[in-house]
Amino acid sequence: MPSPWRFFLVGALLNLPRKPMSARRFAITATDRYLGVFKAFVEAGWQPVKLFTAPTDERISHNKATIAYARSLGLDIQLSPLDQAAMADLQARDCELLVLASYQWRIGDWKPYLRYAINFHPSPLPRYRGPYPLVQALLDRQRQWAVSCHQVTPAFDAGDVLASRSFELAEDECHESLDLKTQIAACQLASAVALNLDALWAQAQPQGEGHYVKLWSDGDRLLDFERGVDELQTQLRAFGRFECLARVNNVLFHVRRAAAWKQGHRFPPGAVVHTDGPRLVLACRDGYVALLEWSLLAPGTATETPAR
Repeated sequence: MPSPWRFFLVGALLNLPRKPMSARRFAITATDRYLGVFKAFVEAGWQPVKLFTAPTDERISHNKATIAYARSLGLDIQLSPLDQAAMADLQARDCELLVLASYQWRIGDWKPYLRYAINFHPSPLPRYRGPYPLVQALLDRQRQWAVSCHQVTPAFDAGDVLASRSFELAEDECHESLDLKTQIAACQLASAVALNLDALWAQAQPQGEGHYVKLWSDGDRLLDFERGVDELQTQLRAFGRFECLARVNNVLFHVRRAAAWKQGHRFPPGAVVHTDGPRLVLACRDGYVALLEWSLLAPGTATETPAR
């Protein structure tokens, strides 16, 4: 695990006056969640040569702002996986750094082509490796979180750590606030790394033992009304706009927003005890859960007849 001094180091680096640097070239993989990382390297004097991104659902994941920023800089944009041919092209453009900041495809061996490759991972490595650990952090009721920058290796999220940026979590933290805190911390961390890459790379620390968090399943999102209010509220906050699921009278609901409170009653868990238009109140072990905004259709489900 990164030593405590590394958190202090990032804070100290952020307070140093910025010095002009000769233009060094980099490429980046990014979506809008990490647009700030992209901008941090440009503002630190790095010259971008190419953006790699991927198609997004434009509901949870977006890339329009990132693509617009890349176009404003006159960059080439690639929406397909970054393969060896693309690596060779970066080498031909005198690119020395590849920055990974959100990318759905595995990166191949970069070492024959580039000097550096780093990844910004939204967790306090080596804990919570994996594709999207924020939800699990909230389910586990973590009270501190971090963004880590590490060297890219064949094993996911396992490379030596250059630096991390940590921050506190509230007792009632929700996915949306954690997501935004993570984005801000990633921008701050990127500024420090962009200005001090060579030194941080040389001093990078091995991660040691850690653990990997898989992406959640529908079963993880399902509200179990045998549970108490505290557990259900934690689950609702953790999934946020990813939505929880609720089975009501054998019908599956996609829950966008809900409220819960403790109150004694004699209803069986899962029973519908009150309705008000589309709003439903169901009993749980030690109180009630109100489904305030919901749909019978999964997000993104087509509702129009396709054109012939």
